Amino acid sequence: MSPDLTEATIAARLRQAYLPGVVASTDGYAEMVDCVQMKCAAVLIPLVIWKDEWHLVFTRRTEVVEHHKGQVSFPGGGCNAGETTPEQTALREAEEEIGLKLDDVHLLGRLNEVLTITHYRITPVVGVIPWPYSVRRETAEVERVFTIPLLWLSGRENWEEQPVTPEGVRRPFLVISYHPYNGEILWGASARMTHNFLSVLGLLTK
Repeated sequence: MSPDLTEATIAARLRQAYLPGVVASTDGYAEMVDCVQMKCAAVLIPLVIWKDEWHLVFTRRTEVVEHHKGQVSFPGGGCNAGETTPEQTALREAEEEIGLKLDDVHLLGRLNEVLTITHYRITPVVGVIPWPYSVRRETAEVERVFTIPLLWLSGRENWEEQPVTPEGVRRPFLVISYHPYNGEILWGASARMTHNFLSVLGLLTK
């Protein structure tokens, strides 16, 4: 683990980079924000120290979940009525999906919002959690919980960025896809949020 990358340092960099209401990047087309009603959502980016190295915690969704079947993602989902902050949404979803208790999360800050082609406006919330952790999966939603080291995620040799033009989209946009890590493939919006976090930390080298 880099001695310079402490919890206090990470929190300070998040505060410096966060701009309320500003979209960090769009996995989709920029015009959609003007013509489509975006749905509120939030995710928790769980940060852990494992074997003296920072890792991020991911989930792989099941093949029976309603949206994003089989995809690697962060714990999270749509905002519920009455939730007034992304932290509330992210922490509730993390408890529902992987059994993460609120008292076990040390929140460090937020990343700028991300728009997705599925019409979600997502606020990523970063928090440190203990690891190993006694995970309790919501088996209908989560197939697996695993970690990937920050340094591996930041290595340029481990990911590619390719233009994609889905049906109904007027122009191509760049999609990040990582090479497999322990059999898991991180790509799309979750990979974009990972890159945004790495950029804030000064770890991303393109």
